[in-house]
Amino acid sequence: MPNCFCTPIRTYKLYPARLLLRPWPWLAVLLLWGLAACNRQPTPTPMPIVTPLENPNTGPRAGASASGEIVPVQKAALSFPSAGRIQQVLVEEGDTVQMGEPLVMQEDALAQAAVTRAQAGLFQAQAQLSALVAGPRAQEIAIAQAAVDVAAAQLAQLTEAARPEEVMAARFELAAARAAQQQLTNGPTEADRINALAALSNAKAALQQARAAYNLVSWRNDIGALPESRQLQEATNNLEAAQARYDALYDQPTSDVAAAQARVQQAEAALDRLLNPGSQNQVAAAQAQLRAAQAQLDLLTAAARDEVIAEAAATVTQAEADLARAESDLANLTLRAPFTGTVTVLALNAGEMAQPGASVLTLADLTRLQVETTDFSERDISGVAPGQAATIFVEALNTELNGRVLRIAPQASIIGGDVVYTVVVSLAEQPDGLRWGMSVDVSVQAE
Repeated sequence: MPNCFCTPIRTYKLYPARLLLRPWPWLAVLLLWGLAACNRQPTPTPMPIVTPLENPNTGPRAGASASGEIVPVQKAALSFPSAGRIQQVLVEEGDTVQMGEPLVMQEDALAQAAVTRAQAGLFQAQAQLSALVAGPRAQEIAIAQAAVDVAAAQLAQLTEAARPEEVMAARFELAAARAAQQQLTNGPTEADRINALAALSNAKAALQQARAAYNLVSWRNDIGALPESRQLQEATNNLEAAQARYDALYDQPTSDVAAAQARVQQAEAALDRLLNPGSQNQVAAAQAQLRAAQAQLDLLTAAARDEVIAEAAATVTQAEADLARAESDLANLTLRAPFTGTVTVLALNAGEMAQPGASVLTLADLTRLQVETTDFSERDISGVAPGQAATIFVEALNTELNGRVLRIAPQASIIGGDVVYTVVVSLAEQPDGLRWGMSVDVSVQAE
């Protein structure tokens, strides 16, 4: 709604007297003037103009500063990739070690055994591949050929008719074997016993004569060269031989009886094979044996197929990979220095358990130090760039050092609600007494 509280309008216009004497025209004019005043828009209130104040953090700055600390250029926290018991600690805190030097060792008996098994597997795979490539040896082919010949002979013996002369020879052998066995079974004849006894008696008498002749000359010094001495020795030997022949007639060894029995059985089996050919099953078995022997010979003489050699080569490759993995697992049980430096922290002792990824030892190169800032504000980082000169004040040494900005962290950190960036500053010099962890103040000079 428009504002109707209007200011009365004053007028000084003169009207004729007759109009003034008539009240209604005058009232009409006043009414029209009032309506016109009420229909006008109100005058707007002017808005104040705001002038922005200058931001003290914008514009060029004379420089930027932050706190920091001295840190090594190169440091590492060393850990084992797998759990295990510490077997030996080879260093102490403060020791300086060379790159590659062993520091801490885990127990490695199982890893050593795994390497040995992998080596054996590789040797076996390589031997199989070499055998396939080289082919069979002449001795192996000869053995396979002999097996074929034996199987063929056995089959021929079962299928071919025996010749008459073979049958006659087998009969003669059987008769001789039985006669020898019978002689051992019946024992010696009476004539054999008398002859053996007579030979034994004659040998005793000859020994007595030789001993009597020897006694007549035994007083001489050259007794060993006398004929009587040789005669005595011969008589002694003849008596022992006659006694052995006589005893053998009545004491036959068990081995002789067993040998005679075996000879008879072999002769009977040989004659039976000649007179009675093999049955159908025996012939089939002999044929199968011959085929198997021939197949083995063919396999040896044929060259190895390409796919068999390729499979053997793949087995060698797999065995090499297994050995490399086992050797790597063994090597990972020893912590070695990745660079030349100083042992600053030693967290475990021999006998304690190391967990995967847990720091066991800290190594740092204390000969090269640098500065890392801790609170470079986001308001100042825009004026800092790599290469800018910097001044470092070391509070502990009360010394001011020169340096240059080396790099700026690409991602900010939040400290106490403030956004800060880590700035790394290299040192132009490293005075005596400068140590890892000392507090510093860094001022970066604007360029």
